[in-house]
Amino acid sequence: MRENLFVLLLLVFGSLTVQAQIVRPAPLVSIATHDAFFEKIQAHCGNAYAGKVAVDSPPQPGFEGPLVMHIRQCQPHQLHIPFHVADDHSRTWILTKTGSGISLKHDHRDEDGSYDSLTMYGGHTTDAGWDNVQSFPADQYSRELFVKEGLPQSNTNVWKIYIYPERFTYRLIREGREFRVDFDLTKPVTPPLPPWGYE
Repeated sequence: MRENLFVLLLLVFGSLTVQAQIVRPAPLVSIATHDAFFEKIQAHCGNAYAGKVAVDSPPQPGFEGPLVMHIRQCQPHQLHIPFHVADDHSRTWILTKTGSGISLKHDHRDEDGSYDSLTMYGGHTTDAGWDNVQSFPADQYSRELFVKEGLPQSNTNVWKIYIYPERFTYRLIREGREFRVDFDLTKPVTPPLPPWGYE
């Protein structure tokens, strides 16, 4: 009887020891609207699309020439989307699932691949948004960077990304400024060269 009890205790404690040794990463949680939005963009991974400036008010230089976005690098929780303006390959949009929403960052590089002084600014979702639309109000890092770089008017920036079956839209709004580029998702184009600073 005692031997049977001893064997039973060994089995129980042995099982607990094995369970205690199982290592699992903390889950990266997300909500349905964020997942749907992310997956709609991710479905275009590898494709590039031509775009055009739909709104630029007041008009500002720097977006002349062919515009192409390329959904270039896709990981389960991060998407890299270079935005090419003619021969300017300095811009990459980075969408990241963070566990508390989605982050949008703007990776700006110089032609030699080094970081621009104004880089990695962006915002983070603050609500559920929609399957097709998410908003990214400027985050604290960005607001401090804008002040440092002499651009305090950008502190109220809100970036919006729209993804529909036939169109992808990138939009920036703040008081006194709106900029919007629409990309035609029905006609993939030849992907451009990698953006500056990427292989």
